Amino acid sequence: MKRRLTALALVLLASGCSREGEITNGGIYITRSACPQVGVPAATGDITLFNPANRTDADAIDVSAAITNVRASCDETGANVISTVTFDVVATRRDVTAQRTVVLPYFDVAMQAGTQVVAKRVGNVALNFAAGSQKAQTTGQATIQVARGAATLPEDVRHELTRERKASDPDAAIDPLTNPTVREAVAKASFEHLVGFQLTQQQLQYNATR
Repeated sequence: MKRRLTALALVLLASGCSREGEITNGGIYITRSACPQVGVPAATGDITLFNPANRTDADAIDVSAAITNVRASCDETGANVISTVTFDVVATRRDVTAQRTVVLPYFDVAMQAGTQVVAKRVGNVALNFAAGSQKAQTTGQATIQVARGAATLPEDVRHELTRERKASDPDAAIDPLTNPTVREAVAKASFEHLVGFQLTQQQLQYNATR
């Protein structure tokens, strides 16, 4: 799976009188959430079925579908951070003669540190084409749980990221994420919740080269 998402945020916690994004004497404050970033990996948001299956030209396209309208909700109040993603799948077909049901597989992945898949589930969505209809639409849902402890930064790393830096400090202009220990801790505590079509190698290649 190609990397495409995660921009790891600096974890600077605002004081009571500061607003997120505000420039203050201590720097720019933003708030880090334990909730995973949600997205669709590159080249996995579309799927194309061909008939006959050994062709990949436009005249052989049987059904094409896309994941769209991805919506995320997250509950980080308990011992586990629960991320739920809902999405729409919209599809078109070539032959509209008869009623038809097309079942498409999708994956649901929890990824840690931008590279490590820690959990994966494969599900299915069913698209029901009415007789005479070229289009169909359905909705899918996927949920992951992440232990709050795994998504929480160690206290020493939090301190290094949030401590006030004065202009006279030797490291005032140095990004704390240049420290390998800090960078690794932030990456390890960062998760993504990814959904996409479960593609064959041929389907993935088609998406990447069309």
